[in-house]
Amino acid sequence: MPGTKHEVQSTFLKYLLLNQCFYPDVVSTAQHLTDLASGLAERGHEVTVVTSDRGYDNPDKRFPQHEVWNNITIHRIPSLSFGKTTKLRRALNFGSFLTVCSLRLLTLGSFDVVVALTSPPLISFLASWFVAIKGGRFVFWVMDLNPDEAIAAGWLRNESFSARVLKWMLNHSLKQSDRTIVLDRFMRLRVLEKGIDAERVSILPPWSHDDTVKYSEEGRREFRRTHAIERKFVVMYSGNHSPCHPLKTLLEASQSLAGNDEIVFYFVGGGSEYIKVQEFASTNQLKNITCLPYQPLNKLSASLSAADLHVVVMGEDFAGIVHPCKIYNIMTVGVPTLYIGPDESHVSDLAAEIELNQISVARHEDVDTVVKLITEAAARKGTPPAKYSSTSRERFSKRALLSEMIDLIEFNSIRNSQVREAVLAIPNTDR
Repeated sequence: MPGTKHEVQSTFLKYLLLNQCFYPDVVSTAQHLTDLASGLAERGHEVTVVTSDRGYDNPDKRFPQHEVWNNITIHRIPSLSFGKTTKLRRALNFGSFLTVCSLRLLTLGSFDVVVALTSPPLISFLASWFVAIKGGRFVFWVMDLNPDEAIAAGWLRNESFSARVLKWMLNHSLKQSDRTIVLDRFMRLRVLEKGIDAERVSILPPWSHDDTVKYSEEGRREFRRTHAIERKFVVMYSGNHSPCHPLKTLLEASQSLAGNDEIVFYFVGGGSEYIKVQEFASTNQLKNITCLPYQPLNKLSASLSAADLHVVVMGEDFAGIVHPCKIYNIMTVGVPTLYIGPDESHVSDLAAEIELNQISVARHEDVDTVVKLITEAAARKGTPPAKYSSTSRERFSKRALLSEMIDLIEFNSIRNSQVREAVLAIPNTDR
């Protein structure tokens, strides 16, 4: 007698995602969280996001407070916007967002999994308490470490009362998380040094946006034609301009090369240090520097492809605190890279691994070496650069890493054991 077929349906979960930035914002954490939310929704999970109704880099830009987009329920909350020019203003901005976020969380029901990122700093603390009160599992996706970042940047004194409180809040978040996801081995080491169980800490780098970002010859020509730099050698820093990525050495190199009409510097993006780049160019009357705002995702391929040399910068004391996400889109586009930063970092790891020497390395304050590397690269203009290998690009692709990320936060080992138990419980008429 033929057996009766039984199917065990996968468990679909309710997810709550918390971060200050989300679609349609274009900063890095917004793009990565949007990818995650979309991937979860495509797997059939119920996804809710609580985020800000203001643009991160341009707070004058406002988004709808309630929206359902791609089967994702988005709650955007209001907050104050005093700018980022002083520590007090930034603290007031963050504090107002966290206060309103706390009130909004009180109105929400329970979720199976809560995922918190790190914008504003220590929103993870709210997530840990939300889960403690309403249940569920807590995933802490560490994009940067605070207050470690604030201390390294000199915004906080290490032994101050504020620093001690913020350290306690971070440690509480780490200890309460069921899964902590960090971006590189240096960040994992910092987390483990705080006494966190190694089995609950996973390394997963952020993926490139290779589904939308790729080398575009047409976009390159159009960008360079628009800015009248068709025959120039273009050095580009694209992304967040912050104290964690000090640009002093690169700016001084641009000043040293001001007499070279063939080389131009493009600073694309935003952040608290963006205006300082503009001021440096104005004060020193440097016509070889151009500043542009963040490019929308649909134009990012063109701007990245327009460069002949990309620059990635990490502050001397920031390895394991911040992560250079921009390197992955640069690898996807395939443009050679100049790294300015400490000898020990994730980028220097990549520079040692990549077989075609696509990443050249210099230290902060070593302006002469930076000038030398730029002029040598400019001298090779017209020679097709050796591309990053497909293996290197695929390793950090969205296709490879997003699926792994979702597997991690689905707690698959638990879910699969539940499915196996359900299968064993089904009567088998073939026996």
